[in-house]
Amino acid sequence: MQKIKIYQVDAFTDKLFSGNPAAVCILDSWLSDELMHAIGNENNLAETAFVVPKGQDFEIRWFTPTVEVDLCGHATLASAFVLFNILNYSGPVIKFHSLRSGCLSVEKKETMLFLDFPTDKIERITDEQQNAAIEKCIGIKPIALYKGKTDYMAVIDNESLLQNLQPDFAEVGKLLARGLIVTAKGDAVDFVSCFFGPQSGIDEDPVTGSAHTTLLPFWTKKLNKDKLIARQISKRGGLLMCELKNDRCIIGGEARLYLIGEINLY
Repeated sequence: MQKIKIYQVDAFTDKLFSGNPAAVCILDSWLSDELMHAIGNENNLAETAFVVPKGQDFEIRWFTPTVEVDLCGHATLASAFVLFNILNYSGPVIKFHSLRSGCLSVEKKETMLFLDFPTDKIERITDEQQNAAIEKCIGIKPIALYKGKTDYMAVIDNESLLQNLQPDFAEVGKLLARGLIVTAKGDAVDFVSCFFGPQSGIDEDPVTGSAHTTLLPFWTKKLNKDKLIARQISKRGGLLMCELKNDRCIIGGEARLYLIGEINLY
């Protein structure tokens, strides 16, 4: 019988039962794609991260219940938390290597973990048909619409509208994208957001670190500042400390361990 240790971590939060839960499997070598898809589906969390040591660094891949994704912030944060706090990685920075997203590092500063991710390139969408499709998704006409590498980003008027948003997940699922980010200027923080991705196996993601690589280029320019505090509005919620450094996004948060277990592979 083969056993795989599994950790579940709440990311982008300083308390359990909030933030975004991710499963982390630290492997000696890669499993088959079919098996990793099956484990991601069985876990039924927004993401399961699989990590394999590579010298002093690590390779990483991320699976939702239905698909492998190009980049995942909260599961990378959760993986770094496991390596730093449970498996006693001794250095201040962990380097992850992704075939789809390149080199990703995570730095530990006291209780905070800071992701260093590539900045997304966003393009303004003025096409009436695409704007109308987004309006059908969220019931609100966006004041601006953008498209990044994997997601649409709709900007709406204020945080109150975002708090009361009732998206049509069937319509969101028709978008040719990983998902839809909806964002507004924050009342108590710099900006707020939600992320919807039914086509990726999760209707609403509680906290989406990778979405902030799309959000930061917009809000740093809009607010004329490089360091921003962001909150993702969901039932669980999450707080992110963000900074734009040239072509890199620094996205910081805390994490908490929920469980340690074993997967039995017969």
